[in-house]
Amino acid sequence: MKPLSRISATFTESVIREMTRVCHQKGGVNLAQGFPDFDTVPEIKEAAVQAIRDGHNQYAVTFGQPRLREALAAKVLSYNGIRCDPATEITVTCGATEAMIAALKAMVNPGEEIVIFEPFYENYGPDSILSGATPRYVSLRPPAMSYDPEELRGAFNEKTKAVIVNTPNNPTGRVFTRRELGEIAELCLQWDCYAVTDEIYEHIVYDGLAHVSLATLPGMAERTVTIGSLSKTYSATGWRVGWAIASQALTGRIRKVHDFLTVGAPAPLQEAAVVALTLPDSYYRSLRERYQRARDMLYEALEEAGFQVSLPEGSYYMLAGAGEPMKKFGSPDDRAFSLDLIDRAGVATVPGSAFFTDESGGGRDQVRFCFCKRESTLEEVRRRLRALWR
Repeated sequence: MKPLSRISATFTESVIREMTRVCHQKGGVNLAQGFPDFDTVPEIKEAAVQAIRDGHNQYAVTFGQPRLREALAAKVLSYNGIRCDPATEITVTCGATEAMIAALKAMVNPGEEIVIFEPFYENYGPDSILSGATPRYVSLRPPAMSYDPEELRGAFNEKTKAVIVNTPNNPTGRVFTRRELGEIAELCLQWDCYAVTDEIYEHIVYDGLAHVSLATLPGMAERTVTIGSLSKTYSATGWRVGWAIASQALTGRIRKVHDFLTVGAPAPLQEAAVVALTLPDSYYRSLRERYQRARDMLYEALEEAGFQVSLPEGSYYMLAGAGEPMKKFGSPDDRAFSLDLIDRAGVATVPGSAFFTDESGGGRDQVRFCFCKRESTLEEVRRRLRALWR
């Protein structure tokens, strides 16, 4: 038989979702994959049910129902400061995951390069490769998880097509500052390239920090693709409704790729998304407060259990140093430790190396925990971790 695709052999399956499967098989508590163990708010669920009853069960407009695109335009103007035309500059996609691959496929030519900050969300490397690009990695360095400006400048060249910016960041919890985003913008302008910003945790920021959208910086509106979704902000990760906001010219290309990838996002859930986007400010305050309490609870539990942790500035993840727990288990690396932790404590996490390249060798003594869970779940995790060392 003829050999299969060479490109698909250059990356692995999702380690995050693999750990979820192992957790389910063992009946553990899943702090690996970033989905809540509580439901979305009743107003959104009822809107979805009503949309089905009202007959929104056939294909929606391929690139998004007009009502949803209008609601998105109003939302990103009021919160992000991004002014866009809902008719020509928004594409509704099957989650932020599809928005990212559609955006990259719309802009990349073979042989071009994509700059990615490391550690990274595991999809970015494969997305770049599937788009025909070569990833170039720039380190986010502890303890502040900030980049070296010289290293960043050195990653840009005449082959650079885009930089992917994820803020608030998964897995580090870092929130990029306006100054840092300004430095990234200057490089995009200097090298005439694009930015693709994954902003799905935009409302999950802590300790009075503010989220800044790169598209609002001078010169960046025409060269930024801003990606968002319902998943994290509205606790509806299974709905797969996301969006990409970009200039008219770039949106035209994204829509063509999107059309042939998925045709369109689920029609009744798009109708419900309109309701989600019009929730009052109190919803977002409550969301931040809930996750800040959860963050603090998990931080205390992990610190007590011997992990090296710092408080994330945003998102709902902690990338924790696991050197001491690994020694106690006798685990040779992060993957073995993650599997051991499921077996011994019934707690699932993600091996840190999933967020680093093999070449850098990073994350081998780290694991990532998520804390988008009920307080009772986090208390149970604390109890299980305490029981390990008795």
